[in-house]
Amino acid sequence: MNNNVAENMRSAFGGESQARMRYQIWGEIAKKDGFPVVETVFNAISYAESIHAKSHFNVIKDVKGDFEVSSMAGFGIGSTSENLKAAADGEKWEVTVMYPEFLENAESADEKKAVNSIKWAMAAEQTHEKMYLEAKSFVDQGKDAEFSNIHICEVCGYAAHGDMLDSCPICNVKSDKFRIF
Repeated sequence: MNNNVAENMRSAFGGESQARMRYQIWGEIAKKDGFPVVETVFNAISYAESIHAKSHFNVIKDVKGDFEVSSMAGFGIGSTSENLKAAADGEKWEVTVMYPEFLENAESADEKKAVNSIKWAMAAEQTHEKMYLEAKSFVDQGKDAEFSNIHICEVCGYAAHGDMLDSCPICNVKSDKFRIF
């Protein structure tokens, strides 16, 4: 495993792991603020982040040892609207800054498993950003999100609500591999 790519995968693992916990915390705030569906959105996407973290970890499973891990992470607790904005901004940063750089490094090093893990995460993060912004538009009107059937692909972390597709648009697994929240 290329050292740069392994470092990037550790960083991505750290970032995704932190996002998982942050979204769980922000979900608790949404519940306290009277937005139970938004709480579910945070919890569902938190689950998706764990899928990304596991995927990245598995790419470097043979690189053993203790490492200092640097990763970007947002901190603080705001209103539900502020937390949704921060979550959407974090997803956008991953898609536009972090993952493109990591993908370029993985492709240059011909690390196919890393390339796949990064591509799936990057595509799924776009669905997370969209869902957070949709939820924020409801919250900014003083309403809970009007989402039903929130579902996450258990393979790549794709997130959606409403009618389920027959297969995941990112990794192509059948919808029986989706977890419904």
